[in-house]
Amino acid sequence: MNMILRALLQNCRLLSRPIPIPISSPSLRLSCAAVRLAPLPKPAIPLSAAAAMPNVLQPRVLIYDGVCHLCHRGVKWVIKTDKYRKIKFCCLQSRAAEPYLRLLALHREDVRRRLLFVEGPAAYYQGSAAVLMVASYLPFPYSALSSLLIIPAPLRDAVYDYIAKNRYKWFGREDECIVMREKELLDRFIDRDEMFGGGHFF
Repeated sequence: MNMILRALLQNCRLLSRPIPIPISSPSLRLSCAAVRLAPLPKPAIPLSAAAAMPNVLQPRVLIYDGVCHLCHRGVKWVIKTDKYRKIKFCCLQSRAAEPYLRLLALHREDVRRRLLFVEGPAAYYQGSAAVLMVASYLPFPYSALSSLLIIPAPLRDAVYDYIAKNRYKWFGREDECIVMREKELLDRFIDRDEMFGGGHFF
């Protein structure tokens, strides 16, 4: 009996020992290729600039030429169509536009030529792309206009640039930024304090 007990105890000790596994076991090797990550999409704004983006800068802001009658009418239409209030606005000639221009290394003339839509800290659009991206935030059927983004950018921007080049001649312009007469619409503007306070416009 004693011999049987000794044999059982010896077997239990053997079973309780950890089984050494060679480090070079193929099943445990982790190659670099096995954990290769998909490349991140390149942001429209450099990551260094995005990291430094002030918290006061708001997303989904359309910066437009405030002296342009066509732009003014377009902004007014978007405000009335955007019933979920997703888009905000800023006159290019206001001081409130300056942080956005600095962040994106753009000049006022760049935005006067092609309006600017800042979707977020890593995405912004100009020209025809800006117009269609704004449309994508509007209710259906207007959001369907964003499908026109499949048209090559050179073709879209050629049409946009032609209209933009002639907009003053066709629709007129003012010497100073046009302020909305409807006070209830002004809360959609990030530069409304300048409008209320008679702020200086360039």
